[in-house]
Amino acid sequence: MICIKNGMLHNAICPEAFQADILIEDGKIAKIGTDLEIPEGTQVIDAAGMEVYPGFVEAHGHIGLDGYGIGFEGMDYNEMNDIACPQMRGIDGVKAMDPAFKKAAMAGVTCVATGPGSANVLGGTFTAIKTVGKRVDDMIVKEAVAMKCAFGENPKRCYKDKGNCTRMSTAYKLREMLFKAKEYQAKLEAAGDDLTKKPAFDMKMEALLPVLRKEMPLKAHAHATDDIFTALRIAKEFDVKITLEHVTEGHLIVEELAKENVPMAVGPTMTSASKYELRNKSFITPGVLAKAGCQVSIITDSPVIPQEHLPLCAGLAVKAGMDPFAALQAITINPAKHIGVEDRVGSLEEGKDADIVITDGCPFEVSTTVKMVFIDGKIVSEEA
Repeated sequence: MICIKNGMLHNAICPEAFQADILIEDGKIAKIGTDLEIPEGTQVIDAAGMEVYPGFVEAHGHIGLDGYGIGFEGMDYNEMNDIACPQMRGIDGVKAMDPAFKKAAMAGVTCVATGPGSANVLGGTFTAIKTVGKRVDDMIVKEAVAMKCAFGENPKRCYKDKGNCTRMSTAYKLREMLFKAKEYQAKLEAAGDDLTKKPAFDMKMEALLPVLRKEMPLKAHAHATDDIFTALRIAKEFDVKITLEHVTEGHLIVEELAKENVPMAVGPTMTSASKYELRNKSFITPGVLAKAGCQVSIITDSPVIPQEHLPLCAGLAVKAGMDPFAALQAITINPAKHIGVEDRVGSLEEGKDADIVITDGCPFEVSTTVKMVFIDGKIVSEEA
């Protein structure tokens, strides 16, 4: 057992920080409070004068599939032979020993959603994993959290010579796959237990069944306003869950997005506007959306921005006007909700995984040092 004593807790639930102790047992947060009864033999860590946060969570990136210094040979985040490949699973491409994971963990990023990129109309499933381990199977928080789909410039550019050169064709290809999946689902249900009546097995259609059943959302890459609206239109048309990823022009349509009650992951913003649909990129976006009542996560889209800079991105959003508590939630509990793992990570609450970050100041500031990081109750990083 471990007890973190005397720290100033920022639990990502209450806006105000408070001084309390945390008792860790079997990788979980067992107790939070003052004057805790500490069992004999417990390792005590004095965090007096320190700030204590939940482990930071990334809702959208490609760490492990496109990581640190890997070049083309190690790049596994886009399957370029098929514009619609929902059967791909991000977990099968993750390189657990990518140095990017250690860098993330050392900076307090303890849980990430990683998966396919945005070259394809349908790219495959994202997975939620912790940032320590030698084998991805042992890092899993939730194996399949979302089905990646993409709108805008990327599918057009990557498949312009292969039958997809307009936003209309991107939308039609997604619709076509969803229509086929609905037909496949209907035939399966009609067949019941009669194997002779079941449709021929189709891996692509099987992969889309959890989307149709609302067991996982479409994870929709959309930067520009019109692409955002197309993503929402198709989700409503097929009655499926959706999350919006990037949302670069979200501040331009905030009134509309506030009506939708759809989780949004904003970023990567700490980069240049490298293409047309990014021309309105701004750090004001997450703050504007959060102020309107939207559920907002801030993302690095790692390795577009190195994973370890997730807290800095939140700090830049605060500099641009975002409420500091909203910014903290945007890299903790909100991304945990976004990827469906809020029962385990994203806040300091009893019963949750003991993913904890101890710092000597606000993590949004470049001068702040991460003193200690716990993942599943084990110290994985400690200031030398």
